[in-house]
Amino acid sequence: MMRKTRFVILLLIFFITALNAKSQIFNGGLMAGVAGSQVAGDIMYTGQDTMGLYGFHKAGIFAGGFVNLQTGKHSAFQMELEYFQKGSRENPDSSNGYNQYLFRVNYVELPVYYQYSFGKRFKLEIGPSLGFLINYYEEANYYEIKGGIRPARMTFQINAGLYVNITRHLMVNIRTNNSLLNIRSDNATGDIIRIIPGNFGQFNDCLVFSLFYQFLPAW
Repeated sequence: MMRKTRFVILLLIFFITALNAKSQIFNGGLMAGVAGSQVAGDIMYTGQDTMGLYGFHKAGIFAGGFVNLQTGKHSAFQMELEYFQKGSRENPDSSNGYNQYLFRVNYVELPVYYQYSFGKRFKLEIGPSLGFLINYYEEANYYEIKGGIRPARMTFQINAGLYVNITRHLMVNIRTNNSLLNIRSDNATGDIIRIIPGNFGQFNDCLVFSLFYQFLPAW
């Protein structure tokens, strides 16, 4: 795990250092924020019935760097390198039979966006991303689930978002990040999380709120 973490840090440093090769049409910077995530397709067994786990209850870190290329007055393409914490969480209460569940899954993601700006303040974006699994952890009723189904080593997502410029360098961003391919072909097995025959597997769904700082001014 430590080797993977060091590799991600070194890769991010290299990516950000490369942004210092500035030109008239390239820009770059850093971003950081928080992601609220859920896993579509996870089912909890409460002892009497099954229930789907819903809601963006799992908070995680979102951070990285970006570089973009202005291709027109309103159009640009942007590439990012991100560290992205996702997963699912269910806290025990009367509605779920006081069962607890936690699934942490961490990725490095490489998205590419097409961006369209409206004046100086607003910008829309859409694009795909590849994710590479770093590590994961899963527990039910505060005991680690061992020997479960490992998440896919590579994932594919679609992203869409909105920027609001606060200053010429600082932007607020809100975006969605949703799996197009399942991260596990079946639900995890165990006393709490069960396989549902014939399902489509599990998919990451995320809402991300972040700040972007770009090295060159926006206008």
